[in-house]
Amino acid sequence: MLDANMKQQLGTYLQNIVNPIEITVSSNGNDKSAELISLAQEIEALNTGKIGLTIDENPNGRAPQMAIAPKGETPRVRFAGIPMGHEFTSLVLALLQAGGHPSKAAQETLEQIKGLDAELNFEVYISLSCHNCPDVVQAVNLMAVLNPKITATMIDGALFQSEVDERNIMAVPAVFLNGEHFGQGRMTLDEILNKVDTGAADKQAAALSEKDPYDVLVVGGGPAGASAAIYAARKGIRTGVVAERFGGQVADTMAIENFISVKATDGPKLVTGLEQHVLDYDVDVMKTQKAVRLEKKDLIEVEMENGAVLKSKSVVLATGARWREMNVPGEQEYRGKGVAYCPHCDGPLFKGKKTAVIGGGNSGIEAAIDLAGIVEHVTVLEFGDTLRADDVLVKKAESLANVTIIKNAMTTEVLGDGERVIGLKYTDRKTDEVHLVDVAGIFVQIGLVPNSEFLENTLELTNRGEIVVNGHGETSMPGVFAAGDVTTAPYKQIIISMGSGATAALGAFDYLIRN
Repeated sequence: MLDANMKQQLGTYLQNIVNPIEITVSSNGNDKSAELISLAQEIEALNTGKIGLTIDENPNGRAPQMAIAPKGETPRVRFAGIPMGHEFTSLVLALLQAGGHPSKAAQETLEQIKGLDAELNFEVYISLSCHNCPDVVQAVNLMAVLNPKITATMIDGALFQSEVDERNIMAVPAVFLNGEHFGQGRMTLDEILNKVDTGAADKQAAALSEKDPYDVLVVGGGPAGASAAIYAARKGIRTGVVAERFGGQVADTMAIENFISVKATDGPKLVTGLEQHVLDYDVDVMKTQKAVRLEKKDLIEVEMENGAVLKSKSVVLATGARWREMNVPGEQEYRGKGVAYCPHCDGPLFKGKKTAVIGGGNSGIEAAIDLAGIVEHVTVLEFGDTLRADDVLVKKAESLANVTIIKNAMTTEVLGDGERVIGLKYTDRKTDEVHLVDVAGIFVQIGLVPNSEFLENTLELTNRGEIVVNGHGETSMPGVFAAGDVTTAPYKQIIISMGSGATAALGAFDYLIRN
C-alpha cells in the first residue's frame, strides 16, 4: 500500500504518538478489506510500541472499516473505506490525535468542542479525489477525539454505493448528523461548531462588537485579502481580517501552475501558506463571518450577518467571487442532486453515467477531460460559436471518444424526477431547435460572479456587480478600498489579486496619513 518514501515520512510522524492507540479493522473478506488490513499492518509496523492492531472478521457494521482509539477505549473515529488519496492526511491526523498529539486548532476552539453536551454522531460521505472533503473529515474527527459524546465516520461513497443511493447523495462531502442531513460541501471546523453549538453566534456577535476600532479592516480572506493584511500590518497599524473562510476560491482550486517562482502547487497548500504568513504578523483574524452592510459614519462600520458591527478608520474589500450559476429552472431544485460545480469532488459519484459540462472555457474543458476518465459520456455545451479554452485543452478533449462538444447551445432547463437530475434542455441558438440530453450529472463551469450584493446602493458598481476602483484601489467612498476578483481588475488571477491587495493596503495607509 505504502511506498518506501511514504513509509519513511509516516514513520517519522508516528513517533509523535504519546499514548498507545489501537487500530481495529473490520473485514468482510473481499479485496478491499485485504487492502485495508495491509495498510493497517504497515502502520502498526512503523511504531509497534504505541500502535496495536485487531482484525475483526465478523463485523456487525460497515466493512471494510478502520476504527482508531486510545488503547482501552471504544473507538469514536472510523474510516469506512480505504483512507488514501486526499484522505491519507485525515488518517495520519486521526492516528496522532488519538495518541495524544495536540491539535493546532485555537485553544478556545478546543475548549468549545470539549464543552459540547450532546450526543453527536457524524457520518461524512466522501470521494477520495475530493479536495474539499478532508477539511470536513478532519474537523469532525477532532471533535470525536476530544469529546466522548461525539463519533465521526468517513464513508467512501464509491465503496458503499448502496448507502449513497439510499440517501440520494450526489455531491460530496455530504454530512449526516444523527442520521439526518446536516450539510453539503466544504465546511470548516468553526462552521460546524457554530452550527451545533446553540448560542455560539450570539456570543461571537457580542465579542466582535466589543473590539476596538481598526486602522485597516480587511473584508475577505483570499489572496487579495491576505496580501492586504500583510502589507497593512507591516506598517505597524492595527489590522483586522474578517472572512467567511480563509482562502476563498483558491481553497477549491486543485492545480496551480502559473504562480510565479512556484512551479506547481494546489489551492489548499497555498491557502495554508497564506494564512500562516498573515498570522506571522499582529493581525486579528475573524473567520466564519459574512459582511452584510457597509456604512460610513465617524468611522466606517461593517455589519456582520450575526449582527456584530466592526469599526475601522479604513476598509479594504476583498470579498472575491463565486461560481456563476445558470439561473435556469431546476438548477436550484437539483443542486447537490446532480447539479454540481466541482468535477474533482463529485465526478466519482457519476462513475459509468452520462454527464454534461456547461461552459467551454478552460475550466469547462478541463472538467470534461477529467470526467471522461470516470463517466460513460460527457456532453460539453458552449453558449458561443467557439470554445474559449486553450488550444491544447481543446485538442485533448476532441481526441476523447466519450466527449461530445456542442456549440451555440443555450441551456434552458434542468430536468429531474423529483429526487435527482435525469437530463437537461438546450436551444440551438442558430436554429432555435430545442434538444433534450439524458444525463445524471450537470457540472456548471461558466465563470464567476463578484460577491458584492451587500454593497449595492453603497458603492459604485459596474453592471456586472464589480466594485469600481482606481489605480490606488480607491472606491467611490472615501476610506474604502477594494482588491481582487470583486473589483474591475481586468484579469481574475491569483497573482493579480495579491498585487491589487498590496496596492489597496498601501492606498489605505496613504489615506490614513493624509486624514
